[in-house]
Amino acid sequence: MLNRIIQLFPLWALLLSAIAYTAPESFSQFKSAIIPLLSLIMLSMGLTLTLRDFSRVAKSLKAVALGVSLQYLIMPLVAIGIVYALQLDTTLSIGMILVGCVAGGTASNVMCFLAKGDVALSISMTAVSTLLGVVLTPYLISLYAGQLVDIPVMAMMLNLVKIVLAPVMLGLAINMLFGKAVKTIQSVLPLISMLAIIFIIAVIVALNKAQISSLGPVILIAVILHNSIGLLSGYWVARWCGCPERICRTIAFEVGLQNSGLAVALAMKFFAPGAALAGTLFSIWHNISGSILASFWCRRPTLDEPPQTQVQNKQLSN
Repeated sequence: MLNRIIQLFPLWALLLSAIAYTAPESFSQFKSAIIPLLSLIMLSMGLTLTLRDFSRVAKSLKAVALGVSLQYLIMPLVAIGIVYALQLDTTLSIGMILVGCVAGGTASNVMCFLAKGDVALSISMTAVSTLLGVVLTPYLISLYAGQLVDIPVMAMMLNLVKIVLAPVMLGLAINMLFGKAVKTIQSVLPLISMLAIIFIIAVIVALNKAQISSLGPVILIAVILHNSIGLLSGYWVARWCGCPERICRTIAFEVGLQNSGLAVALAMKFFAPGAALAGTLFSIWHNISGSILASFWCRRPTLDEPPQTQVQNKQLSN
């Protein structure tokens, strides 16, 4: 039941966004809650990690290096390409660049599991990209958006330490010290994260009602293109590099699904509320596209599965 509720994340996000759009005054007053809620999501992520997740990096160094490299190379460049191709204004351009420069999202771990990918590798990649993002994200934003506005690199980095690094490491420490107690609540952590991100989305929709009405479909097209190119490039570059099918699927999700909640928080902290619109739409869309792709792959055996497992999985999917 709990998993079913979580799988319907896009539906809940759309419903609450619709409510926020029709009654923005009920949500816009919670603008100050965005960063604490994101920290709560990062704490929840940390509570699911152990040191073993990081030890897997050494065992799968090639795959982790490939996935994280694509994450910070492809997604920012694709965002820049879309900004110029669609001739987005400054505010929307910053929003797209923010989405392109953040780490992979925790939704990738769930999608990876549903798509028969390598979940342990997915968790490792998300953890590594999240930690690296504390340094890489501010500098990439400065590199790609510095010509549009002044980027407070050091202030952004310090905020990422507080919003991302500290909660993740705190969660990791708590899990290592009180593992048995944490295990009893780990099943509800995805639900807590989902509720937090849905509420963040609703607040951003409320704050940007007027801009949403005037923008039309252009920013939605930008978000769909960005996500789709990320998923496709992650999968096919991994294939061209000779990775097994399970690894290819894993890297596809790691590259294509962004920590758009963090992009929203950075937009609200350092830029105009309109810059958070791309991250808000991405939060909804990447869960829809990820669910569709996971459902497609779930019904198709990985090429590296033994024949008997392929038959069993086919029977289960039917």
